[in-house]
Amino acid sequence: MGGWWQRWRSWQEARVLARRAIPDALWARTLERFPFLAARSAEDLTALRRMATLFLDRKEFSGANGLVVTDDMAVAIAAQACLPVLHLGLQAYDDFVGIVVHPAEVLARRVVTDEDGVVHHYDEVLAGEAMEGGPVMLSWADVSEAGELAQWGYNVVIHEFVHKLDMADGQADGMPPLPDRASRQQWRSVIEPAFEAFCREVDLGLDTFLDPYGGEALEEFFPVAAEAFFVAPQAFKLHHPELYTLFGGYFRQDPAAGPMG
Repeated sequence: MGGWWQRWRSWQEARVLARRAIPDALWARTLERFPFLAARSAEDLTALRRMATLFLDRKEFSGANGLVVTDDMAVAIAAQACLPVLHLGLQAYDDFVGIVVHPAEVLARRVVTDEDGVVHHYDEVLAGEAMEGGPVMLSWADVSEAGELAQWGYNVVIHEFVHKLDMADGQADGMPPLPDRASRQQWRSVIEPAFEAFCREVDLGLDTFLDPYGGEALEEFFPVAAEAFFVAPQAFKLHHPELYTLFGGYFRQDPAAGPMG
């Protein structure tokens, strides 16, 4: 049964790749626009283009507030979204279909109840949001500037899709699903001290390589750090060598090995 399913899946994917192949010119524009993608090896880029094609076939894009999602926009998002799962597989994103693209940041109304039962209302400005079991929301203004913002370790697409990886075990806690207890203990032994040290730096008002937003909670620190791992890998490795090794093992990638960082 397993062999039959695999053959059928391979046949389906071959049909998609033939029918919906990303045109050469469009792929070239995408790589030119986002140098951290172009810095990858030829082998990685071939795999990324293939995966982005399958991603586009499986996901549904919609524009908000009158925005029309063009092919260039969809491919730009797909290529960046696929980067974290390049060696993990697209099945990591099977829990959702929709991707909602806004022209710019969104003001969201929040309601939270504190430990004393007091309800608080506040507004939060969002460049993106990943909803558990639901769609991903992205600000196109932030996505479109990802090439320039990479030097600061910022990438909204990678951030939100790493949230999706984190949520895959049913909770957003800064630790994605890992194969065994030893792996989970190793993850905690590295990321928790790094997070605590980072929070101390933020509290002291020190300049940090990573976005201070990562100090909000461990579940934000993971995607904030992952952004830098993928788009500014050499700088990230210099500032956070232990995290770089941890992420390299999980994502099965070594992005600092390329010419860009």
